Amino acid sequence: MGVVSFYMIVTSAAPAYGMHIGEGYLPVGWAVSWWVLALPFWILGLRSLSRITKEKPELKLLLALAGAFTFVLSALKMPSVTGSCSHPTGTGLGTVLFGPLAMSVLASLVLVFQALLLAHGGITTLGANAFSMAIVGPFVAYWVYNLVAKTGKQSLAIFVSAALADLITYVVTAVQLAIAFPDKTGGVIESFIKFAGIFAVTQVPLAISEGLLTVLVWNWLSNYGRQELEMLNLVKSEN
Repeated sequence: MGVVSFYMIVTSAAPAYGMHIGEGYLPVGWAVSWWVLALPFWILGLRSLSRITKEKPELKLLLALAGAFTFVLSALKMPSVTGSCSHPTGTGLGTVLFGPLAMSVLASLVLVFQALLLAHGGITTLGANAFSMAIVGPFVAYWVYNLVAKTGKQSLAIFVSAALADLITYVVTAVQLAIAFPDKTGGVIESFIKFAGIFAVTQVPLAISEGLLTVLVWNWLSNYGRQELEMLNLVKSEN
C-alpha cells in the first residue's frame, strides 16, 4: 500500500490553484528540478545559521521569533477565487534581521511543518514552494530593504520589503505553475496570466497588510529588543 500511495502521489500530476503548491500537483520532472535548484541555497543557509548561532548565541531567541512569525502568518490561509487560497508569507522580517540565506532555511522548515502538520503544501513540491517563498521572496526583500534603507526611511524599507516578498512569492508560484501546465492555446504566457490573475485578487491587499504588520512588529522589537538589533547593526546604539 505504501508503494501504491507513493506512486499515486508522484505520478498523478494536476494543476494547482493554490499556494502552496499541493502534494502531487507538479509533474515529477518539475518537482525534482525545483528541489535541485533549492538545495544549494539550503546548504548555504545552514552555514549562515551556524555562523550566526556560533558568533552570537544570544540571537537564538530572535531566530526562533523570526521562524514563528513566518509560520503563523503563512498558516493564515484565506479563500481566493476559483478554489485557490492566499496567505501572507512572513519572510520579510526574518530576512531583514538575518539575511536571505538564513531565511531560506527558516522558511523551508516552516513549509515542512505546514506540509506535515497542516496538509498545506507537500514534500514532493517542497522544492518549488521553498524556491518561491523561502528563496526568491527573501532575496527580493533583502535587496529592496537595503535599497530603500539608504534613504534613511527604515520603516518604509521594512514595509516595502515585506510587501514585495509576499507579492513576488506568488508571481514565482504563478510562473512555476505556468511552465508546468502551459495553456493549450496561449502557452506559458497565457497560463501565467491566468494564475497570476487568480492570486492577485486577494494577494495584493494581503501584501499591504503584511507590510504594515511587519512594521508594527519591527517597532515593537525596536523598543523591547533593541540590544539584539544593535548587535545586528540594524539600529544605532543609544549610548
